[in-house]
Amino acid sequence: MGAPSCSHGNQSNQHHLPCGRSTVATGDVLIVTFHTNNVLHGASGAWRVWSLSDGHLDMPADLLRDPHDNPVKEAAHAGSLRLSVNCFALAGPGVDGVLIDCGGGSWAPTVGRLEQTMAEAGIDPASITVLALTHTHQDHLNGLLTRDGRVLFPNLKEIAIAEAAVENFHAELHLARFRPLLRPLRNGEHVTERLRAIALPGHAPGHTGYAFDTEDDQFLFFGDVVHVPALQFANPAFSWGYDDDQSAARATRLKVFQDAVATGTSATGTWIAGAHLGRPGIGRVIRKGQAYGYEPAAG
Repeated sequence: MGAPSCSHGNQSNQHHLPCGRSTVATGDVLIVTFHTNNVLHGASGAWRVWSLSDGHLDMPADLLRDPHDNPVKEAAHAGSLRLSVNCFALAGPGVDGVLIDCGGGSWAPTVGRLEQTMAEAGIDPASITVLALTHTHQDHLNGLLTRDGRVLFPNLKEIAIAEAAVENFHAELHLARFRPLLRPLRNGEHVTERLRAIALPGHAPGHTGYAFDTEDDQFLFFGDVVHVPALQFANPAFSWGYDDDQSAARATRLKVFQDAVATGTSATGTWIAGAHLGRPGIGRVIRKGQAYGYEPAAG
């Protein structure tokens, strides 16, 4: 399980990364070979995984809700909550050129950094041929277009999306040019041989995660299962004001946590990778008494 080779300068080869910090956590198989504020790169067997920052969003603290749909007192004093916005890229046999979510583009001034982050990671946007969307909120799909209106991924051939999310995608009139690329998926269907759609109901119509198996590691890439990691791992019952169905979203979150701890080819469970997990956006779920905690893949 060798680390990927390093490159310097502005080369845009998705298989060559700038040299950076390298860490291997005890008991883990994923080898983190490069880590900055915006990029995490890890190797797992023949496969590579990138977490790429698109920026952040500052949201009202009262959007975090308790099971009675009241603002969570522990968050209220903050005034606002800063949410990371993360996207994920894959490379290796059967998954070359796959990107999961593409950020917010011009939707908000603090997002739309994906193109710069990909350059930092050494990934050419022209190498992306498959986009797998978790859902159709603006901070996940609007990055198909850059802030100045360019198509970010000129060689994109397919957009994997849950059947239940297609209608909402069609409602985005400024993205009409991408409709012919849509490939509707049902729960359990494969995007590629090793990447499978997993229904994660509650947040939005067709909200979907993607399970990735490298034989050495298992990953679950999800959209909006967690918004405020500092509080929602300790109390999965805390939900988000923009969840379509807060009860279903809570049940989904609890199941994701339970499964991430209890399953996986590694004794330490499944790696989770979330759109709004704090940087680096990938980590482990751990048990903390009757609740849960989160350990990032790199500090």
